[in-house]
Amino acid sequence: MSKILAIVAEYNPFHNGHLYQLQKSKKLINPDYSICIMSGNFVQRGDTSIIDKWSKAEAAIKCGMDLVIELPVLYSISSAENFAEGALKILGAFGNDVTISFGSECGDLDTLDCIANVLYDEPKEFTTILTHELSKGLSYPKARENALLLYLNDVRKYANVLSDPNNILGIEYLKAIKRLKSKVTPLTIKRIDAGYNSLKIKDRLASATAIRNLIKNNEDVKKLMPAPSYNILTENIKHGKIVNDVSVFEKEIIYTLRKMSVQEIGNLRDVSEGLENLIKQAANSCNNLEDLINSIKSKRYTRSRIQRILLYSILNITKKDIQDSYKIKPYIRVLGASQRGKILLSQISNPKAKYPVITSVKKFMDNNNNKILKNMLEKDIFATNIYTLGYEYDSKANLDYTKKLIIK
Repeated sequence: MSKILAIVAEYNPFHNGHLYQLQKSKKLINPDYSICIMSGNFVQRGDTSIIDKWSKAEAAIKCGMDLVIELPVLYSISSAENFAEGALKILGAFGNDVTISFGSECGDLDTLDCIANVLYDEPKEFTTILTHELSKGLSYPKARENALLLYLNDVRKYANVLSDPNNILGIEYLKAIKRLKSKVTPLTIKRIDAGYNSLKIKDRLASATAIRNLIKNNEDVKKLMPAPSYNILTENIKHGKIVNDVSVFEKEIIYTLRKMSVQEIGNLRDVSEGLENLIKQAANSCNNLEDLINSIKSKRYTRSRIQRILLYSILNITKKDIQDSYKIKPYIRVLGASQRGKILLSQISNPKAKYPVITSVKKFMDNNNNKILKNMLEKDIFATNIYTLGYEYDSKANLDYTKKLIIK
């Protein structure tokens, strides 16, 4: 098989920092093909993508990707651990010469791998400390961070590493490689733009969070994005096809939660320890999303976790759906390809392949008999149908059936 560069991303939207990572990664490993495993219309922190998945795929291809594959929504809005594992599973379809490149704030693979080893091996001393930290009522991410700092006993070296989101996601990729016994080679590129949630702008660089904030305020972001990506974004804005954030769906979310029973809420992913009762009470008394989230979140339940649960409610994603996703190798859902990418696609598309390749949703739904895979794809289709409700106008359903592949 060919030498593959893989990047897992949300591209929400594709900006100059993403272009830097792609170009630097290509220079370091000189791949035959570059592929992206990309979140679709909803993203990992329980939010929306500002533009749709096909628009993001087109921007990625025009900026140098050869193949863009959708990360199924069961993975893309899950925890960082499940997000990373879903992506690594998909990369199993591309042979043994695959390098996954991810951005990180620290840029030191050895440091990240040291932490990943602790989380993968789970030494008894570490798990004891973690249990103690959880008993304080902390959220799992915060309790885990504290336990790691105490176990590794080097606050100066690890404190900043464990507080930065891209480092944490990188650690999850390394963990997934170990857990799946994957032959994928990791590579990390030090971020040169502002931090993940930073609103600062430095020359022509800004985080996706800062760019989305500027877009919401109708400010120009042209200098912060590659021209093809910027042009695609402005076309979507012109035609009323942007979804700024999850608050667009606040009435749908509150309606759904009011309609659901406490038991049904309890069956949603990430709901535990009686949280369903608090969610139900909040939904019955709140009239907007911000009040709803603030009524539920606490030291133990982070805003991101609450937002993911709210998305699970309107997308009808249950604990069983997520558990089923652990059991299978996912499909390869192609959103777009360059001419070179079409060659790579032909290499992995054969009847004996362990991973079904989807270029036509209708053909897959008609011909595939795997109930778990069909349910996974049905969730992707439904997620798009919900997403387009956020458009200003022209909110068509079933785009997964009618949209053609993006071919450069």
